[in-house]
Amino acid sequence: MKTEINPRDFIKYKFFNSLFLGISVGSIFTIYAPLEPSVYSLGGIMLALGMLFVAKFYHKILTIPYFFKISLLVEVVAFFMVTYFLIFSYNYQSALVVYAGYQLTFTFGAYLTRAETLFLKKRQILSFVDMTNQKGYLFGMLLSYGFYKILEFAFDMQGKQEQVYTMHFLLLGIEVLTIYFLAKAFKVKRSVLQCD
Repeated sequence: MKTEINPRDFIKYKFFNSLFLGISVGSIFTIYAPLEPSVYSLGGIMLALGMLFVAKFYHKILTIPYFFKISLLVEVVAFFMVTYFLIFSYNYQSALVVYAGYQLTFTFGAYLTRAETLFLKKRQILSFVDMTNQKGYLFGMLLSYGFYKILEFAFDMQGKQEQVYTMHFLLLGIEVLTIYFLAKAFKVKRSVLQCD
């Protein structure tokens, strides 16, 4: 059995992945409000150590099956963070869980970029992936701006915490689509043995 990447579905996955990031980027500062500055220092240290640890195993994990598994892990962590926040809302523990979740996903950032370059190979596909990343991120920020303004003026929702909480229902739906297209992008090809 051989795992292959479907570039078309991978590009769709990257769009929704970047869309999620673009929408969420403005909300994290509201969620992180209860955290002390020392948490960010500790988080930065853990992130650097985590990235060193991941890089040490490149020789084993730079394969397409691991690329899929680690990509899926990152998306499942994002799904868990959003779900946790929607269930438990604003408190110190939720802020810590969301912060730790983002730090965990960032730990694999360099690996995922290296894997994309290695396995997608073709310059045109890599160009499409990078352009899709930027389009998704830009559209996500525009969408979040519009969404917040609609909540503010159409629904008279003035509190930033309430706005960010409501936005997470949209993020949950986008994360489901992200995981769906990620699963479609990686296909297991079964080799057929022919007997004479």
